[in-house]
Amino acid sequence: MLKPRILIFIFSTILVVFLFYLPKIVVDNENEGLSQKPENSDTARPPTVDSLKSSLEAHKGIISTEVQQQIDRLRNSYLTSENQENSVIFADSLAVLFSQLNKLDSAAKYVELSTENNELIGNAYYDAFTFAVDAEKARQLGAKAREYYQKVLDDNPSKQNVKTKIAMTYVSSENPMQGIMMLREVIETDPDNEEALFNLGILSIQSGQYDKAIERFESLIIKYPENTQAEFYLALSYFNNGQSASARSLFEKIKNKSNDEQLLAAVESYLNELK
Repeated sequence: MLKPRILIFIFSTILVVFLFYLPKIVVDNENEGLSQKPENSDTARPPTVDSLKSSLEAHKGIISTEVQQQIDRLRNSYLTSENQENSVIFADSLAVLFSQLNKLDSAAKYVELSTENNELIGNAYYDAFTFAVDAEKARQLGAKAREYYQKVLDDNPSKQNVKTKIAMTYVSSENPMQGIMMLREVIETDPDNEEALFNLGILSIQSGQYDKAIERFESLIIKYPENTQAEFYLALSYFNNGQSASARSLFEKIKNKSNDEQLLAAVESYLNELK
């Protein structure tokens, strides 16, 4: 019942794109591991805790002649600049421009050229990895994200959100168990870590363990009551677990407090299903 509804929402939020592409893994509740290897791990994607992104129109990738000329000018200026400071400025301008165009792999490349901040570079590659469609490119971008995030952890091992993002690049790789164990480690160290709790809840949904997902998301929204995404996935878990009254009540709550048209469309779709 989950996938047909996801198809309605897939072009309007990156979060449901994540659910659609996640590997079909089973998280063992007792052993806190994986009971089988992932299917379609080549197309797996990590989740995000960012606000809901713009929809299909923003991802068509159409670049106007004027914008392409601007890119060409900036790229040429970067390549021909003999001043390091100017080169950084041109690279940064290209990173911003490609990010606005949702060309996140290109944006990440120029972020890498414009700063020595390892976390910023890791974040850029992680965002590109999140949106990557091509399986091989996703693997490459995930590896680049891990490379820079590892440098961050080498300097500051306490950065749990960085470890969480590394974990999610592993979850969608040939070694998902390593990612799951890293998420567990984050929770053990920081039981209230919002991103790790959210990701574990998403993985529970994907594996069909709705009781476990409900437990994760209920815990999360107690600690972070403004996390509307967690509320949505909790309602979705209720819906798929046969708890119709709880699902309807939470969907109505989201409907009454959210102004996001795309999210409201998805909520309305579920409410119609519950009539």
